[in-house]
Amino acid sequence: MTATTAANEPTAGQTSGGHPQRWLILGVICLAQLTVLLDNTVLSVAIPSLTSELHASTSDIQWMINAYSLVQSGLLLTAGNAADRYGRKKLLAAGLALFGLGSLAAGLADSTGQLIAARAGMGIGGALLMTTTLAVVMQIFDDSERVKAIALWSTVSSLGFAGGPLIGGVILNHYWWGMIFLINIPVALIGLVAVLKLVPESKNPQGARPDLLGALLSTIGMTAVVYAIITGPEHGWTSTEVLVPAVIGLVVLGAFARWELHTPYPMLDMHFFRNQKFVGAIGGSLLVVFGMGGSLFLLTQHLQFVLGYEPLEAGLRMAPLALTIVGLNLTGIGPRIVMKLGTPPTVVLGMTLVAGGLTSIAVLGGGTDGSYGGMLLGLVLMGGGIAVSSPAMANAIMSSIPPEKAGVGAGINGTLAEFGNGLGVAVLGAVLNARFAALVTVTAASLPAALAAAGSDAERQEISDAFASGLETSQLVGAIAVFAGGLVAAALLARAERSEKRAAAE
Repeated sequence: MTATTAANEPTAGQTSGGHPQRWLILGVICLAQLTVLLDNTVLSVAIPSLTSELHASTSDIQWMINAYSLVQSGLLLTAGNAADRYGRKKLLAAGLALFGLGSLAAGLADSTGQLIAARAGMGIGGALLMTTTLAVVMQIFDDSERVKAIALWSTVSSLGFAGGPLIGGVILNHYWWGMIFLINIPVALIGLVAVLKLVPESKNPQGARPDLLGALLSTIGMTAVVYAIITGPEHGWTSTEVLVPAVIGLVVLGAFARWELHTPYPMLDMHFFRNQKFVGAIGGSLLVVFGMGGSLFLLTQHLQFVLGYEPLEAGLRMAPLALTIVGLNLTGIGPRIVMKLGTPPTVVLGMTLVAGGLTSIAVLGGGTDGSYGGMLLGLVLMGGGIAVSSPAMANAIMSSIPPEKAGVGAGINGTLAEFGNGLGVAVLGAVLNARFAALVTVTAASLPAALAAAGSDAERQEISDAFASGLETSQLVGAIAVFAGGLVAAALLARAERSEKRAAAE
């Protein structure tokens, strides 16, 4: 029996339409996924509380935020490979347990060091969860329902990314900062019981030997590159603190790729990158997250520092993005578009909408007069584009990989999200900073510092106008990149589909 055949066989009690309790299992998976993704962004609104109650320095705050994403992104490929080998149910349960324990430690931390360590532990659990949830979705749904299931999974991913500041703001309005972590514990417990009771076990039945050197190289390389990306805005992109880990990471990832090409049991089959469907889908996914991550990072600053909104008010004004994604996918509109148009046209449509949203924010919503209409239009257009394109590209990535490698495929998908978000913040932030520095006369490292150093209302207005101008330029750069990337990704996907049809005909 081949690995692919065994991986596709129904488990006990499963019908040809998929696992009989597949929608209930999907609900459990989405709840776990939402909790993990919220913790990527929820801590940002607790910075004032952490500064005052734990006496945290700026460096401490950065490590509290980065420890989670750094550990998580560094382990994604390794976690996906382990899930394929040892069992996705086992690793999903382990991820929930680690995430719950890490949340408990974070909520009860009484020093910055304890909180940073707890966040790193949560990152390990998050890596296991992010890789196994999508792999389980691929296992329990058949082809007829898989696009709809992935759309719902993708909706939760987007909702978690965009909803963190809003949910964090609501919690902090009523409780102390530790509750943003302790609220994860009942979710993790419910999820753990449901996973053990409902989720069927699946793994690669051939059980290839573990690629220990590949796991070590990928973890070191990914961690170093992500560290360089997330610390670039603080230290400067040409500083030693950024260039050294970036070079180390790229060299180690190059060694990883070379090793994977020659080892008989690779954790990541590099021949996947010869598949135009796979390459087109990962390129499109990267650019969608690039545009969304960079845009949200800059808009949050614009709403709070320029327009003067509190964190909760800023979160509420960002909510239309997440609400649009949820509305289109929960009503089934997003998946129906994919099924009706096919993947390549859907990708073009979705990424054109994302580019249009960025353009609307740049041209109509980036000023200092408090106007919200252009920003609202842009957020709705971006939400529509993400709702349409993301499920199509996630399905294309996962369907271009053998079923027995579903965990690795999910790891690749999660890694793209981390890279895309980091690159969006880095590139669009660098464009804004260059434009901002060229327009202001006050020397300062950031917008809040420049506003604090301003000596008059006229100077403060000049600084706000300069930031708005930088925001416009950066969003337009993002729009061009997303639109051009969408055309290239769709062309590769269309070519791959034609090749598949010719092969099937022959």
